[in-house]
Amino acid sequence: MMTSSRHDEHDEHGQPDHPDQPAQRHRTITTPAGRRIHLVEQGTGPLVLLIHGFPEGWYSWRRQLPALAEAGYRAVALDVIGYGRSSKPADPAAYRMVELVEDNAAVVAALGERRAVVVGHDWGATIAANTALLRPDVFRAVGLLSVPYAPRGGPRPSEIFAQMGGDEEFYVSYFQEPGRAEGEIEPDVRGWLAGFYAALSADTMPAPDAPSPYFVPRDGGRLRDRFPADRIPSWLTEADLDVYAAEFERTGTTGALNRYRAMDRDWEDLAPVDGAPIPQPSLFIGGARDASMTWLAGAIEAFPTTLPALRATHILDGVGHWLQQERPDEVNKLIIDWLATLTTLAD
Repeated sequence: MMTSSRHDEHDEHGQPDHPDQPAQRHRTITTPAGRRIHLVEQGTGPLVLLIHGFPEGWYSWRRQLPALAEAGYRAVALDVIGYGRSSKPADPAAYRMVELVEDNAAVVAALGERRAVVVGHDWGATIAANTALLRPDVFRAVGLLSVPYAPRGGPRPSEIFAQMGGDEEFYVSYFQEPGRAEGEIEPDVRGWLAGFYAALSADTMPAPDAPSPYFVPRDGGRLRDRFPADRIPSWLTEADLDVYAAEFERTGTTGALNRYRAMDRDWEDLAPVDGAPIPQPSLFIGGARDASMTWLAGAIEAFPTTLPALRATHILDGVGHWLQQERPDEVNKLIIDWLATLTTLAD
């Protein structure tokens, strides 16, 4: 049985920005699998589901919710399993992609809808892509921010990441070892988050000739040793940082990190859709200063094959990884313009 609880309120972090905008509403739904998912919605109209990445939460869409609502959409940003007020299962297998896809479909059903557009950033982009791929009956279009769609294929992910970095260890491998990243992050969650956000933001990232913040020395070093320690990005206020830090201080970081620890299971689960394209209308937005544009350049070049209904690709100059927060107005316009090209979501 699927249940939900709801209370209407102005968001505790100061939304909406204008008194004539509809209020944001917090809700927690329980999926048929018994997983509780917290979400925030604003506006009425066709449903647009927003999926965040690491290490964020629904709050990373705070600038998109009111803009989409004003444009005539029902915008819903959720806390992915392992984050915020959503369930935090102990078993990393609970964070498998197929489970997250079913969570997203359950959210749509719990909201009384049959169809939705799904938009994701970072890990959320990969979740959104697979959601569209596996549940085309529910998700009619997909928007991807920062991380392009790369179909399942090739060797086991842990084997690929273990080969990256040479004398240093790639951050994904570092995150995949249970307890290791937690030991670095949790003694100073706020400081670690500030450094991580700064390391991947266009206006604060390390110089090109500085040691890469994506790699860890194999002699016991830490990721944060390469983060900027004297600045935070312009898009991140102290109040914003307080919101993120408070959530992870309350929940811990294991749930968020378990997404990385489920990647080999994803590789096994998704074998039936190896190499499959996503046929629904799609959108990609990336930041020109995001390392993903270099690492995953081949995936972008393959879009004519992997995203045959791609409507537009936008690479934003002077933008890093957190693009919907670094450049919210521009990203909002691109998403809303793309949504306007889609046919009705209602049958």
